[in-house]
Order: sequence, then structure tokens, then C-alpha cells
Amino acid sequence: MSQKEKLLLLILACINFTHIVDFMIMMPLGPQLMNIFHISPRYFGFIVSAYGISAGVSGFLAAFFVDSFDRKKVVLTAYIGFVIGTFACAFAPTHEFLILARVIAGTFGGLLGAQVMSIVADTFEYERRATAMGFVTTAFSVASVLGIPAGLFLASEFGWHTPFLVVGCMGLVVIFLISRYVPKLDKHLKNQTNKQSFFAVITNILKNPNQLRALLLSVTIMLGHFSIIPYISPTLVSNVGFSQKNIFLIYLVGGSFTIFTSPLVGRLADKKGKYPVFVTFALLSLIPIYLITNMFSGALWAVLPIAAIFFIFSNGRLTPTQAIISNVVTPQQRGSFMAINASLQLFAQAVAANIGGFIIQKRESGYIDNYQWVGYFSIMMIFLSIFIARTVKPIPQTPVNQENSVNV
Repeated sequence: MSQKEKLLLLILACINFTHIVDFMIMMPLGPQLMNIFHISPRYFGFIVSAYGISAGVSGFLAAFFVDSFDRKKVVLTAYIGFVIGTFACAFAPTHEFLILARVIAGTFGGLLGAQVMSIVADTFEYERRATAMGFVTTAFSVASVLGIPAGLFLASEFGWHTPFLVVGCMGLVVIFLISRYVPKLDKHLKNQTNKQSFFAVITNILKNPNQLRALLLSVTIMLGHFSIIPYISPTLVSNVGFSQKNIFLIYLVGGSFTIFTSPLVGRLADKKGKYPVFVTFALLSLIPIYLITNMFSGALWAVLPIAAIFFIFSNGRLTPTQAIISNVVTPQQRGSFMAINASLQLFAQAVAANIGGFIIQKRESGYIDNYQWVGYFSIMMIFLSIFIARTVKPIPQTPVNQENSVNV
């Protein structure tokens, strides 16, 4: 991997880091926000889903135009809007205003994940793509190790607004990095023979069963993942007595492991095959899903090891999945397809958060019932994703050195 490629991946990882922290910090803040605003778990699920719904809508609409522009310009514009939305969250005085701020952040943040993965897929050929994606997705691990614990500490010491203020300030630095060091990424424009009509993006997908199966795979995985994620912290605190002050340790320990395992999983997927590696980690992830949703103790010795394997196995199934999905479309349509994919993922996240919110019930004492049924739903979705992934097939791609090399 060249120095230019490494620099590009580093900046893409910074983009991922900031918008992942912005999205993830809401979930461990659940107990604090529910107490401050006097809201139910169901209403909190709606706050979490506000980001996903708005991001899903913007991602869907972006699919109709993103492939007509330099990917750098798309990412830079979206990131500036995301930073504005994050600052709005930092200064939200009420939960109603917070929902509005989350909608703004989600509207622009919804474009980022798809474009980051499109850039990686355009730059790295399929044989190296999982390795590159493993590096970029390490941002999730770093966000878990540094971003979430630091954000929770700032929230406990200075108020829940503070993490968003810090992320916004970091975003200003990333804007400079994108402007200064990311090269033009317009090779997909030079190879376009005919400009697609407005509805061609959708009709092309609807006519391609392989692409439809890839999108269904994304949706299924997100339904399984995000039905349980928003409620891990509230149930640990309310049901088994886990200290709210120790919530950061879950992300610290789990993220620490995945910093090392995520790149390894990427290289393993490139070497052994994306699908076999996905199946292995999907099956392994069922173990911590069951344990988390049927937690028997709030002691650190019980919670932290389960959190660690949950992070490792869940992250392990996502890396090969992204590589599989990115290779069902040509580079000329990849930006649009990945935008649709991200949009559906975000909608699925929002639906999953609300599914979890409707299943669980909070007693007057604070105890949360029925979380184990959310776990069973998640397990069912993961099993289904294994069968769907088997039917998704990669298509031949133009060699990277002819199509989308990095030029600075």
C-alpha cells in the first residue's frame, strides 16, 4: 500500500471516527437523557432513530446525483453540514430541539458512510478491498476506545451537551484535512459513457436481483444489530445494577480489542474469502447477543468479557459484508448504489431501534422487561443474513490501476 493510499485511508478513518462518535454517543447517554428529560425508553428510541430516518432519506435522494460529481466535493459538502448539525446538538436546550438537531446531523451524516466506502471501493481492487475497509472501519474501534469513554466522561463532568461540542470542534480540523489532502476523486466521471436518467438508479437496481439481494443483506444485518444496541446501557443499569459511571468501560474494552482484530479480519477475508469469514463471525456473534440480552450479573467480571466478544464478533461480520456489497456494481454506478445501501441501512437502524423500543417495557421501579425477546429477534435476523449473503455474487471489475488510482 502506497503512502498516498495510507494518507487517504487515514483521512477517511477520521471522517468515520467523528460521525460514528456523534451517532454512538447517544446510546450510552440513554440513562442520563431519560432522567434529565423525563422520557420513556420508547421516546428515547425515537430520538436515536431521528438520526437514522433523516440520514436514510438524504442518502436515498443523494443516490440520484452523487455519481455526477467528484467524490471529494460530495464528502466535503456533506461533512460541513454534519458539523453544523453536531454543533446544533451541542446547544440543544430541550429534547424537542435535540430531535431537530439530530435530523440536521443525520441529513448530512447519512451521505458520509456511503461515500467513504465508495472511495475505498473505487481506489482498491477487490483482492485488497477488505484489508482497506478493515483499516477504515478501525475508526469504529477507536471511537469505542477513545471517543465514547471520553464523551461519557465529559457528559458526566460538564453535561451531556459537551461531547457534541468536542466532536464539532474536531470536525473543523477534519474539514481542513479533506480540503488540503484528499485528491480529486473523479475517475468514475471520466469513464461514464452515458449520463443516467433520474430514475435509472432505481430501475437498474430493481432489474438486478444480485443488487437487490445485497441490499436485503444490509437491511437484515442492521435489523439484527441495532435492535439491541440502543438498550444495552439502560438495561445494564436498570436490570442488573451495572454502574452508570462504568458504562464507558464497555466501549473501552470492546473497542480496544477490535482495534487489533478489525484489520486482521479484513486481511483474513481477502485471503480466505469474504463469505466464509462473514459466516464464521456471524455465528460467533450469536453468543454475546444471547448473553447481553439475558445478562445475569452487573459485576465487571461478567459484563466486560461479554462486551469484548460482542464487539469483536459483531465488527468481524461487518467488514467482509461491506466488501461483498461493494462489488455487486460497477465503479460508474457505485456511488449511487452505496448511497441507496447506506440509506436502507439507516432506515433499518431506525426501524430496529423502534422495534426494540416497542418490545421492551419499563416498570415504575425502572426495571426493563422483555429485552431477551429483542435478543431472540436479533438472532433470527443474523441467521437470515447468512442465507442471504450466500446468494450475493461479486461481478468482474476493471483493474484499479486503470480505473481509479489515487493521484495527489
